[in-house]
Amino acid sequence: VQLQASGGGLVQAGDSLRLSCAASGRNFSRNAVGWFRQSPGKERELVATMSGGGGLIWYADAVKGRFTISRDSAKNIEYLQMNSLKPEDTAIYYCARSERSLAPTTSRLYEYWGKGTLVTVSS
Repeated sequence: VQLQASGGGLVQAGDSLRLSCAASGRNFSRNAVGWFRQSPGKERELVATMSGGGGLIWYADAVKGRFTISRDSAKNIEYLQMNSLKPEDTAIYYCARSERSLAPTTSRLYEYWGKGTLVTVSS
């Protein structure tokens, strides 16, 4: 199983980016997907997660109203649309998949991880 995240880059405050995470090796249509991020000197934190059926979605307070998690189960791809980006959103963003169908909010409940994609937001 491999997860490949892409879409990061350098943008200005207020801009938008869409991150993608393609999975290969198995189908994750029934599994929860999540996006985490880690800034220098900080612990990895959950940004958003979506249950296997898509009916349960959770966002960190810091990104509510600005970020949207979605998935294309047929293509085995998850997305994170990030709007109104702020300098504090600067981090390495990681996609993850869980063996569970519900939307876990702790990193230890995600068994599969991508290598991360860097998002840098300048002021």
